[in-house]
Parts: sequence; C-alpha cells; structure tokens
Amino acid sequence: MIDLKTRDEATLTRAVQRAKERNIIIPTFTQMRDPSKIPTKIKNELRDIGLWDLNPRNLFRINWHNEPTESGGGYGDVNHIVLPPALTGVDAKIVVILGHWFPTGAHKVGAAFGCLVPTLVTGQFDPTRTKAVWPSTGNYCRGGAYDSNLLGCESIAILPEGMSQERFDWLATVAGETIKTPGSESNVKEIFDKCWELSESGQDLMIFNQFDQLGNYLWHHEITGRAMQEAVEAVMESGDRYRGMCVTTGSAGTIAAGDYLKKQYPRSKIVASEALQCPTLLNNGFGSHRIEGIGDKHIPWVHNVKNTDMVMAIDDAATMALIRLFNSESGQDYLEKVGVSAETITNLHLLGISGIANMLSCIKFAKYYELGSSDVVVTVATDSMALYASRLRELEDAEGAFTETHAAAAYARYLLGENIANVQELGYYDRKRIHNLKYYTWVEQQGKTFEEIQAQWYDDDYWESIAGKADELDKLIGEFNERTGL
Repeated sequence: MIDLKTRDEATLTRAVQRAKERNIIIPTFTQMRDPSKIPTKIKNELRDIGLWDLNPRNLFRINWHNEPTESGGGYGDVNHIVLPPALTGVDAKIVVILGHWFPTGAHKVGAAFGCLVPTLVTGQFDPTRTKAVWPSTGNYCRGGAYDSNLLGCESIAILPEGMSQERFDWLATVAGETIKTPGSESNVKEIFDKCWELSESGQDLMIFNQFDQLGNYLWHHEITGRAMQEAVEAVMESGDRYRGMCVTTGSAGTIAAGDYLKKQYPRSKIVASEALQCPTLLNNGFGSHRIEGIGDKHIPWVHNVKNTDMVMAIDDAATMALIRLFNSESGQDYLEKVGVSAETITNLHLLGISGIANMLSCIKFAKYYELGSSDVVVTVATDSMALYASRLRELEDAEGAFTETHAAAAYARYLLGENIANVQELGYYDRKRIHNLKYYTWVEQQGKTFEEIQAQWYDDDYWESIAGKADELDKLIGEFNERTGL
C-alpha cells in the first residue's frame, strides 16, 4: 500500500534542502486536477518555459489541461478530440483525451509522479543519495527520468531493447543511466529480473515498479478519471448517455480512471484491451506484438480486476496499418474522400500506436453493445506519433510506399470492418480467473503476500482506501513546500 505514515526526519531534511537549492515546488493533486488553483506567480513563470524543458516549474504541467502549445502555454479545458462516424464507422461519440500535451509527450509523467512523490515528502526517499529506478516498456521510464530530473535526483531507466529509437535518443539526454533488456513490449519478466539484479548490487537505489506501485493507481484514479469526466461532460448533449471507458493495459494504471468514472456513472462499463498476439486477459495467452507499451504477459498488481467488465484483443496488424493511413499523404487524401473532416485528419497524429488500439477497442465496444449517436465512450491517447516516426520509416522500408489502394484497404478492413471477435464479457468467476493470474508473478516471483492478493479480491475497502490517500498526500506536499520557504 501507499505508506504515508513512515517518516525519516533526517532524510526529509536533506530532501527539503535539495528542493530549496534547486528551486523545486511540488504541485498538489488538487492543483493537477484543477490548474486554476495553481498560484499566479507560477503561471507567470511558465510563460517563458518550454513544455519539455528540464525546469522544475514544469512539475505544474503534469496535468491534462495544458494549453496545446510547445512553449509558454497556460491552462484550459482537458485536451481531447471526438472521433466522428465517418472515421470510426460507428455512431457513438468516441472521446479521446490526449497525452501529447504533457511534458515528454506522454501522460506517464503523472504516473511516475504518483509513485515518487509520496516517498519524497515523507523522507522515505533521499534525492541526495538514492537513485530512482524506473522499469518500463517505454513511456513510464521516460516520465520517471524526467520527474527525477525535475525533483533533483538521479535516475536509472530500464526498458526493452526493441522499443522505438525515439525513446532511447531522448533518454540519453535526461536519464542518468539507461539499461536495455532483451525483447520488446511483452518481455516484462526480463525487466523484473534486471530490477532484482540491481537491488542485490549494493547500490543505494529505490525501484519504482509501475506494475506494482499503487501511486500509479492513485494518480490515474484522481487525475485521469476526473479529466475523462470533464471531457465526457463537455461533449455530452441533452439525452446523451456515458457508456464506458476502453483502454489497453500495460501497467494497468490508466484503467483506474474507470474505477473513478464508475462511481460517477454506476451503470458504465470498464473495458481492458490487449494485443491479439499476446492474449493474456482473454485467453491466459502469451506472445510478442507491436503495440508498444501494452500487453505484458502478466496481470499487473495495480489492476482492480474485480471492477473490469469486459476484455478484448486488438490485432497489431490493424494498428500498424492505421498509423500509415493516418500519417501518410495518400492515407489522409483517402480519408478526405470518404468524408472525414480536415480538422479530424489534422489531429490524427495525436494518436500513437496504443492510442489507435484504444480507438479500435472503443469501436468494438460500440458494435458489441449496438451503441447509437446518443452514447458516449471515452479512451486515452497515451502518446502521439511524435514518438514513432522511426516505425513509419521501418514500415515503408519493409512494405513499400503506402498507396491509395493500401489506404482504401486499411480503412475498409480495420475501421469499417472492425467487429466483435475476440471480446468477452466478464462474469464473477471470469474476473476471478484473471485476478488469480497475479499469484504467479507477484506472490511466487516478486515477494507480494498471499494475504494481500486475497485482500485485493475480498476486501471491498482495499481499492477505495488507495483513492482516499490523495487529500493526506496533498497535506504532506503542502508541508514540504512550506519547509522549503519557496
């Protein structure tokens, strides 16, 4: 659980001094939910700071409300787009909130913040001596390295060697050290093995594993969940109904937003999606795939499986064809011919590979439940195509130029032709089957207790108690900031 009670005053004093020396002020969860509560002085400082700059004031840009500009932006509504029927082939409104306008171009800086800051403001983590280790399949270790830099501590990023080159290029400029592990998106066991190796090396370090750190759950429940609610309510018209959230799962942090939304809309659904080539949720399966950042051959500790209503699988061939459709001249010309608006086409680059998988999950969901024009579904684009230009070049080299014929085929097969195959509604024992898979990874291999895995399933207060930590954490952040005198 998130420990806000254990305090080490000597370490906390050093952390406060480091923050004072480096002009670090930590935002509260309240400010990340509602940037209108951020002090005017800080907003004025941000006018001269780029979105990705390694400046501690960019901690206040860890939210969904950043003005969509590369430098000097303020705050506005939650960044989102609505995908129209001409693109999706379904009448339901599909709302996508956008991670592109976070520092690093992905919302994982928020999840990392939720893991690191509770240890920092309680004196459990010493930024002057201890290295923060960020195991990940991509964006989380980038977010962790970025947050570490802004919060004044050293970092080690761990990710599979098969991830996009853009990630490694950027990490080389920010992380203290980058470690490549064998494999690609679904090779998480190799990452965990490296963490064990580091933990036994005698180095002074703390491992922030996104797959078991409940700060990941807390941040998404409190921040992403409320952002999704704002975006949905901005889109809904009289008579509309919010039906559910569909997201692919990597660390399963984002799906915590569905827990928040279900409290606001008790009849709504939560859908967990994965790659068809690695169908762990759907079929206890395994494999390798190309949807970067999802589908990791295990069930993350932070996934509240008991609250998940449906699982489904997306063919990675669909995502790779659609990134070409959305980001090539011939593909965009074809979309214009079939009636997709210029505004929508202009925004399609804001969906990275997993964002496209999330879109397809929403289409499946809408077709399965026969949703209409008064129904609203929400999802997220964790990142954008800014992180995958190398993948487009690789596809061009392997498959040749993307022509109008390819565009027509991709549109017909993977958008209009998306169907309800590889979908399962979950009953009580279906959920329990998936939850029980946690045992093999977390109890047998990673040191979790049998008592806690049972509590996750049988104790109704387990997950609710995590969400309840936000106010207590805000109080500690406020006390930390007061001690710095900044």
